[in-house]
Amino acid sequence: MKISTKGRYGLTIMIALAKRHGEGPISLKSIAKDNNLSEHYLEQLIAPLRNAIFVKSVRGAYGGYMLAKEPGDITAGDIIRVLEGPITPVEVMEDEEPAKRDLWIKIRDAIKEVLDSTTLLDLANYEEADTQEDYMFYI
Repeated sequence: MKISTKGRYGLTIMIALAKRHGEGPISLKSIAKDNNLSEHYLEQLIAPLRNAIFVKSVRGAYGGYMLAKEPGDITAGDIIRVLEGPITPVEVMEDEEPAKRDLWIKIRDAIKEVLDSTTLLDLANYEEADTQEDYMFYI
């Protein structure tokens, strides 16, 4: 499974909102500018996140987007599933030899475990210099 720009930029949006959680709405324009991304592309990604009730929009001159839930209640897996679909690195075939089938299932489960155990709060609080070793994921 290769996570596309949809998943990567969607996580970028959500981490930016998590970092400013409780401070009011933030515009996509400012997220795009801060991360050197296309505002137009971020606008396309925010709709499925809003439909999944992870973000809510605020209209007006000081409007923008904010998290609809606490950052600790949204996982990276939640976001990736909304934007990318199911987490399946390989389509497992029932008639495949058991050793290979079990390998694909273990890989899938390991990826799901990492994504589902990492919250937006974890990602927003991540300090690269201090906690780099805490986020070593082995699959």
